[in-house]
Amino acid sequence: MRRLDWQTTLGLALIALSAMVYFIHYLIFRDAHHIFIYMIGDIAFVFIEVLMVTLIIHQLLSLRAKRAILEKLNMVIGAFFSEVGTRLLKDLSALDPESEAIRSHLALTAQWSETDFSAISKLLGNHAYAVEAEKGALEDLKAFLVGERDFLLRLLENPNLLEHEYFTNLLWAVFHLTEELAHREDVSELPDSDYAHLAGDMQRAYRRLSTEWLAYMNHLSDNYPYLFSL
Repeated sequence: MRRLDWQTTLGLALIALSAMVYFIHYLIFRDAHHIFIYMIGDIAFVFIEVLMVTLIIHQLLSLRAKRAILEKLNMVIGAFFSEVGTRLLKDLSALDPESEAIRSHLALTAQWSETDFSAISKLLGNHAYAVEAEKGALEDLKAFLVGERDFLLRLLENPNLLEHEYFTNLLWAVFHLTEELAHREDVSELPDSDYAHLAGDMQRAYRRLSTEWLAYMNHLSDNYPYLFSL
Protein backbone atom coordinates (compact mmCIF):
# COMPACT_ATOMS: atom_id res chain seq x y z
CA MET A 1 0.00 0.00 0.00
CA ARG A 2 2.84 2.38 0.84
CA ARG A 3 4.45 1.68 -2.53
CA LEU A 4 1.16 2.35 -4.33
CA ASP A 5 0.72 5.65 -2.44
CA TRP A 6 4.27 6.68 -3.32
CA GLN A 7 3.72 5.90 -6.99
CA THR A 8 0.37 7.71 -6.99
CA THR A 9 1.87 10.78 -5.34
CA LEU A 10 4.76 10.85 -7.81
CA GLY A 11 2.38 10.46 -10.75
CA LEU A 12 0.16 13.29 -9.59
CA ALA A 13 3.18 15.50 -8.95
CA LEU A 14 4.54 14.88 -12.44
CA ILE A 15 1.15 15.63 -14.02
CA ALA A 16 0.92 18.84 -11.99
CA LEU A 17 4.42 19.90 -13.05
CA SER A 18 3.60 19.19 -16.67
CA ALA A 19 0.39 21.22 -16.45
CA MET A 20 2.27 24.09 -14.79
CA VAL A 21 4.92 24.16 -17.54
CA TYR A 22 2.22 24.18 -20.23
CA PHE A 23 0.46 27.01 -18.41
CA ILE A 24 3.68 29.03 -18.22
CA HIS A 25 4.18 28.40 -21.93
CA TYR A 26 0.68 29.74 -22.61
CA LEU A 27 1.23 32.82 -20.44
CA ILE A 28 4.40 33.68 -22.36
CA PHE A 29 3.40 32.89 -25.93
CA ARG A 30 -0.42 32.93 -25.80
CA ASP A 31 -0.54 30.12 -28.34
CA ALA A 32 -2.82 27.25 -27.24
CA HIS A 33 -2.83 25.91 -30.82
CA HIS A 34 0.93 25.35 -30.71
CA ILE A 35 0.69 23.65 -27.29
CA PHE A 36 -1.97 21.17 -28.37
CA ILE A 37 -0.17 20.34 -31.64
CA TYR A 38 2.92 19.21 -29.79
CA MET A 39 0.95 17.59 -26.95
CA ILE A 40 -1.02 15.38 -29.33
CA GLY A 41 2.16 14.54 -31.24
CA ASP A 42 3.91 13.53 -28.02
CA ILE A 43 0.95 11.41 -26.92
CA ALA A 44 0.90 9.69 -30.31
CA PHE A 45 4.60 8.85 -29.98
CA VAL A 46 4.04 7.30 -26.53
CA PHE A 47 2.55 4.19 -28.15
CA ILE A 48 5.60 3.76 -30.40
CA GLU A 49 7.85 4.28 -27.38
CA VAL A 50 5.99 1.61 -25.42
CA LEU A 51 6.39 -0.75 -28.37
CA MET A 52 10.13 -0.11 -28.54
CA VAL A 53 10.74 -0.38 -24.81
CA THR A 54 8.50 -3.30 -23.89
CA LEU A 55 8.65 -5.48 -26.98
CA ILE A 56 12.09 -4.79 -28.45
CA ILE A 57 14.50 -3.36 -25.90
CA HIS A 58 13.07 -5.42 -23.03
CA GLN A 59 13.26 -8.55 -25.17
CA LEU A 60 16.90 -7.87 -26.03
CA LEU A 61 17.76 -7.26 -22.37
CA SER A 62 15.95 -10.44 -21.35
CA LEU A 63 17.85 -12.41 -23.98
CA ARG A 64 21.14 -10.98 -22.75
CA ALA A 65 20.25 -11.80 -19.13
CA LYS A 66 19.27 -15.33 -20.12
CA ARG A 67 22.60 -15.83 -21.88
CA ALA A 68 24.40 -14.65 -18.73
CA ILE A 69 22.41 -17.12 -16.63
CA LEU A 70 23.15 -19.97 -19.04
CA GLU A 71 26.84 -19.07 -18.93
CA LYS A 72 26.79 -19.37 -15.14
CA LEU A 73 24.83 -22.62 -15.41
CA ASN A 74 27.66 -24.10 -17.45
CA MET A 75 29.74 -23.84 -14.28
CA VAL A 76 27.06 -25.87 -12.49
CA ILE A 77 27.05 -28.39 -15.34
CA GLY A 78 30.82 -28.64 -15.09
CA ALA A 79 30.57 -29.33 -11.35
CA PHE A 80 27.96 -32.00 -12.03
CA PHE A 81 30.15 -33.84 -14.51
CA SER A 82 33.19 -33.52 -12.26
CA GLU A 83 31.38 -34.95 -9.23
CA VAL A 84 28.83 -37.34 -10.72
CA GLY A 85 28.28 -37.22 -14.47
CA THR A 86 31.59 -38.48 -15.85
CA ARG A 87 31.78 -41.40 -13.41
CA LEU A 88 28.12 -42.29 -14.01
CA LEU A 89 28.56 -42.11 -17.78
CA LYS A 90 31.53 -44.44 -17.52
CA ASP A 91 29.60 -46.92 -15.35
CA LEU A 92 26.50 -46.93 -17.55
CA SER A 93 28.44 -47.22 -20.79
CA ALA A 94 30.20 -50.29 -19.31
CA LEU A 95 26.75 -51.91 -19.10
CA ASP A 96 25.97 -51.07 -22.72
CA PRO A 97 26.89 -54.01 -24.99
CA GLU A 98 26.85 -51.66 -28.01
CA SER A 99 29.01 -48.92 -26.49
CA GLU A 100 32.01 -49.84 -28.63
CA ALA A 101 30.03 -48.74 -31.69
CA ILE A 102 30.23 -45.11 -30.51
CA ARG A 103 33.26 -45.13 -28.20
CA SER A 104 35.83 -44.70 -30.98
CA HIS A 105 33.92 -41.69 -32.35
CA LEU A 106 34.10 -39.87 -29.01
CA ALA A 107 37.88 -39.54 -28.85
CA LEU A 108 37.80 -35.74 -28.64
CA THR A 109 40.73 -33.68 -29.92
CA ALA A 110 41.51 -29.98 -30.02
CA GLN A 111 40.91 -30.05 -33.78
CA TRP A 112 37.22 -30.87 -33.45
CA SER A 113 34.95 -28.38 -35.23
CA GLU A 114 31.23 -27.62 -35.05
CA THR A 115 30.77 -30.06 -37.93
CA ASP A 116 32.38 -32.84 -35.90
CA PHE A 117 30.21 -32.14 -32.87
CA SER A 118 27.09 -32.03 -35.05
CA ALA A 119 27.95 -35.39 -36.66
CA ILE A 120 28.57 -37.06 -33.29
CA SER A 121 25.36 -35.56 -31.93
CA LYS A 122 23.43 -37.32 -34.70
CA LEU A 123 25.30 -40.54 -33.97
CA LEU A 124 24.37 -40.36 -30.28
CA GLY A 125 20.79 -39.56 -31.19
CA ASN A 126 20.52 -42.83 -33.11
CA HIS A 127 22.18 -44.96 -30.43
CA ALA A 128 19.98 -47.48 -28.60
CA TYR A 129 21.48 -47.03 -25.08
CA ALA A 130 20.34 -50.55 -24.19
CA VAL A 131 21.98 -51.10 -20.79
CA GLU A 132 21.91 -54.41 -18.93
CA ALA A 133 21.13 -54.23 -15.21
CA GLU A 134 23.84 -56.52 -13.83
CA LYS A 135 23.53 -57.38 -10.13
CA GLY A 136 27.11 -56.64 -9.16
CA ALA A 137 27.19 -53.39 -11.08
CA LEU A 138 23.93 -52.24 -9.49
CA GLU A 139 25.42 -52.55 -6.00
CA ASP A 140 28.34 -50.28 -6.90
CA LEU A 141 26.06 -47.90 -8.78
CA LYS A 142 23.69 -47.68 -5.81
CA ALA A 143 26.52 -46.97 -3.36
CA PHE A 144 27.89 -44.23 -5.63
CA LEU A 145 24.60 -42.45 -6.37
CA VAL A 146 23.25 -42.64 -2.83
CA GLY A 147 26.51 -41.13 -1.65
CA GLU A 148 26.00 -38.23 -4.08
CA ARG A 149 22.30 -37.69 -3.32
CA ASP A 150 22.87 -34.55 -1.24
CA PHE A 151 24.96 -33.06 -4.04
CA LEU A 152 22.19 -33.77 -6.56
CA LEU A 153 19.60 -32.20 -4.26
CA ARG A 154 21.66 -29.01 -3.95
CA LEU A 155 21.85 -28.78 -7.73
CA LEU A 156 18.10 -29.21 -8.04
CA GLU A 157 17.57 -26.35 -5.59
CA ASN A 158 19.19 -23.91 -8.04
CA PRO A 159 16.32 -21.72 -9.37
CA ASN A 160 18.26 -20.88 -12.52
CA LEU A 161 17.92 -24.48 -13.71
CA LEU A 162 14.53 -23.54 -15.12
CA GLU A 163 16.46 -21.74 -17.88
CA HIS A 164 18.12 -25.00 -18.96
CA GLU A 165 15.42 -27.56 -19.64
CA TYR A 166 17.68 -30.33 -20.98
CA PHE A 167 20.06 -30.30 -18.03
CA THR A 168 17.12 -30.14 -15.61
CA ASN A 169 15.66 -33.26 -17.24
CA LEU A 170 19.05 -34.95 -16.92
CA LEU A 171 19.22 -34.15 -13.22
CA TRP A 172 15.72 -35.47 -12.64
CA ALA A 173 16.55 -38.67 -14.54
CA VAL A 174 19.69 -39.24 -12.45
CA PHE A 175 17.91 -38.37 -9.21
CA HIS A 176 15.03 -40.69 -10.07
CA LEU A 177 17.48 -43.52 -10.73
CA THR A 178 19.13 -42.76 -7.37
CA GLU A 179 15.79 -42.95 -5.57
CA GLU A 180 14.84 -46.20 -7.31
CA LEU A 181 18.10 -47.81 -6.24
CA ALA A 182 17.93 -46.42 -2.70
CA HIS A 183 14.38 -47.75 -2.33
CA ARG A 184 15.59 -51.33 -2.81
CA GLU A 185 17.57 -52.62 0.15
CA ASP A 186 19.26 -55.48 -1.70
CA VAL A 187 19.70 -54.90 -5.43
CA SER A 188 21.35 -58.30 -5.84
CA GLU A 189 18.09 -60.15 -5.12
CA LEU A 190 15.29 -58.63 -7.16
CA PRO A 191 12.57 -60.03 -9.42
CA ASP A 192 13.11 -59.78 -13.16
CA SER A 193 10.45 -57.06 -13.40
CA ASP A 194 12.49 -54.85 -11.06
CA TYR A 195 15.65 -55.35 -13.08
CA ALA A 196 13.75 -54.45 -16.24
CA HIS A 197 12.38 -51.33 -14.55
CA LEU A 198 15.82 -50.27 -13.34
CA ALA A 199 17.26 -50.90 -16.80
CA GLY A 200 14.70 -48.46 -18.21
CA ASP A 201 15.65 -45.82 -15.63
CA MET A 202 19.33 -46.34 -16.38
CA GLN A 203 18.69 -46.11 -20.10
CA ARG A 204 16.91 -42.76 -19.67
CA ALA A 205 19.73 -41.32 -17.57
CA TYR A 206 22.38 -42.78 -19.90
CA ARG A 207 20.83 -41.20 -23.00
CA ARG A 208 20.54 -37.75 -21.43
CA LEU A 209 24.00 -37.98 -19.90
CA SER A 210 25.54 -38.69 -23.28
CA THR A 211 23.87 -35.82 -25.11
CA GLU A 212 24.49 -33.30 -22.33
CA TRP A 213 28.12 -34.41 -21.98
CA LEU A 214 28.67 -33.78 -25.69
CA ALA A 215 26.97 -30.37 -25.46
CA TYR A 216 29.17 -29.47 -22.49
CA MET A 217 32.30 -30.56 -24.36
CA ASN A 218 31.23 -28.36 -27.27
CA HIS A 219 30.85 -25.43 -24.89
CA LEU A 220 34.30 -26.01 -23.42
CA SER A 221 35.82 -26.34 -26.88
CA ASP A 222 34.43 -22.94 -27.89
CA ASN A 223 34.99 -21.01 -24.67
CA TYR A 224 37.50 -22.79 -22.44
CA PRO A 225 39.97 -24.74 -24.59
CA TYR A 226 42.29 -25.40 -21.63
CA LEU A 227 39.47 -27.18 -19.75
CA PHE A 228 38.48 -28.95 -22.95
CA SER A 229 42.05 -30.20 -23.27
CA LEU A 230 41.91 -31.53 -19.71
